Amino acid sequence: MPTFMIFKNKQAVDTIRGADPRKLSEAVKKLAAEADSDGSTAAGGFGEASGGTWIGSSLPKGYRDITDQVDKQGLDLLNSDSDFGSARTLFEGPKPSSLGERKGKGKSEGGKSEKDWVESDTDEQLMLFIPFQSSLKIHTLQITSITRESEKGADDVPMRPKTVKLYSNRAHIIGFEEAEDIPPTQTITLNPRDWDEKTGTAKIELRFVKFQNATSLVVFVVDGEGQGEKVRVDRLRIIGETGEKRELGKLEKIGDQPGE
Repeated sequence: MPTFMIFKNKQAVDTIRGADPRKLSEAVKKLAAEADSDGSTAAGGFGEASGGTWIGSSLPKGYRDITDQVDKQGLDLLNSDSDFGSARTLFEGPKPSSLGERKGKGKSEGGKSEKDWVESDTDEQLMLFIPFQSSLKIHTLQITSITRESEKGADDVPMRPKTVKLYSNRAHIIGFEEAEDIPPTQTITLNPRDWDEKTGTAKIELRFVKFQNATSLVVFVVDGEGQGEKVRVDRLRIIGETGEKRELGKLEKIGDQPGE
């Protein structure tokens, strides 16, 4: 007797025994209705991915959120304001607090308000080193930056990133002056229309052939959109495919040319 098992989030949720077209049709309609109400990004909306991690934009067909492959212990971030979040903040699972009920106030921990986003310190530049637990094929980066007008005027509002340079497979973080002498793997210029005003998220589609075997990524925010002095980033998500696991602590540079 043919048996059909229906899974959701790796859990069996229904079993249909026998080739009953009516029952199969009802099961498919039920799953479709649940998918429409879940807020899942895989179908083109935004919300939580299957692992419970918030993402701010739709996923490209055939790819998934692989942010869980980030080696958080090896993260490094230069020129960040210590009054705000750390490099790990960018990869936190929950939705940014600025999109929730405590808009602009940060998340609440033990009665204290903590700002769950990153802001640059002395100027508008940020340098982020991201090592991975396995080699990745990176299709898209999603950068979330939530900006709001303040009482002090537009010049005091942190800016969204405008120019972003990416360097793949570096063994460690690079300095700001050093970055000027190293050809980036890709340079992206973001325009105001690239940002989803509902989630504050921009999708950066990469030159896929350049990021086929990525073991690390350096993200250099060169400048921001506007006249402010600081840049703000709330979340960063990595979309693509996972590959072979690597042994942590033995990150090696791949390629002979700078930026490869």
